[in-house]
Amino acid sequence: MASNLSVQSANQSAWQQFKVSQAERNADQAEQNARALRAEADAAQRSADRAQENARTLGVDADQAQQSAGRARQGVAASRAEVQAGTRLSAAVDKVVQAQVQAQAPAPAQPKEPVVNSLGQVTGQVVSVSA
Repeated sequence: MASNLSVQSANQSAWQQFKVSQAERNADQAEQNARALRAEADAAQRSADRAQENARTLGVDADQAQQSAGRARQGVAASRAEVQAGTRLSAAVDKVVQAQVQAQAPAPAQPKEPVVNSLGQVTGQVVSVSA
């Protein structure tokens, strides 16, 4: 019986060593998995940080573009006002020029009434003598 006990004790010891060894392997594998997951999480965090910085930059760019568009609209409105003022000025100048031209134009010649001299002849008319 003593030999049975010693075999049994040896088997239990070997079984316990196997279990400890297996537990160590499981712990090592779990640790490797944890390190791999930590590396993935760190990479994902870096990527998220870059994406957030890109989003901030795009927001700033969008704000600047909006301001630029507002300035462009103001420029367009100013240009329209300038064109309208130029058109009104041009029309006013045309009216003034027309008035000056009309004022300087000689009055249309009025036909003179024939003058009769003391001999009863009508003067002031051209008479052809070649006939």
